[in-house]
Amino acid sequence: MKTPDFIVAIPARYGATRLPGKPLRLIAGEPMVVHVARRALAAGASEVVVATDDPRIAEALAGQPLRVCMTRAEHPSGTDRLAECAAQLGWDDDQIVVNLQGDEPFAPPEGIRAVAAALASGGAEMATLATPIEDAQTLFDPNAVKLVRDANGLALYFSRAPIPWQRERFARDRLGPVAGTALRHIGIYAYRAGFLRTFTRLPPGQLEQLEALEQLRVLEAGHRIRVGLSPVEFPPGVDTEADLARAERRFLAEKKN
Repeated sequence: MKTPDFIVAIPARYGATRLPGKPLRLIAGEPMVVHVARRALAAGASEVVVATDDPRIAEALAGQPLRVCMTRAEHPSGTDRLAECAAQLGWDDDQIVVNLQGDEPFAPPEGIRAVAAALASGGAEMATLATPIEDAQTLFDPNAVKLVRDANGLALYFSRAPIPWQRERFARDRLGPVAGTALRHIGIYAYRAGFLRTFTRLPPGQLEQLEALEQLRVLEAGHRIRVGLSPVEFPPGVDTEADLARAERRFLAEKKN
């Protein structure tokens, strides 16, 4: 399928709890948000926008071929921040917007294009990506979000628990999943700009609050999320000091190669 026209919007909040000032933390001498923006530009987005609440982040992006949208500081989520950005910049309701998290310095351009294409294929108000789980550690890790989808590729549920539960297999031992049965969610999203406004008006759902997963709000409200399989590996994002050190090593290794 031909990749549709899309904008990449990167929410970049300065006050991250686990890694304060995260967008400006350096990887190989450059702020993380600059690395993320380059990935978005490499994906072929018609425009790259960084939505931030802090002028220091805007200053760090000076000279980059992108737009900075200054937003309010009190937004509860990156999606809310992008909704304000869409209103400020006057995006058409049908414009495809890819939400690329500001802590994904290794996001593959192929994956960014894939989530835009998944939304453009129709049948859903929102799209995201997943990848097969092949080991028990990931399946039982509550920090690795799992999902199940229907025969048409639409999400049925997201959970921190291991789903689907393979009753006979797991009754004997915590073995790895049967090939093709378990999927790990990749936290990249695509929506039409008009749905961003709809999303921010939805009240938090009970399941969302129980699982601490914002995307469940969409399903609880009766909207659809298309789930595409990522065509390439999505390396882990950066949430902690240890993640930052790992990202530094990975970047330097890729530079050598």
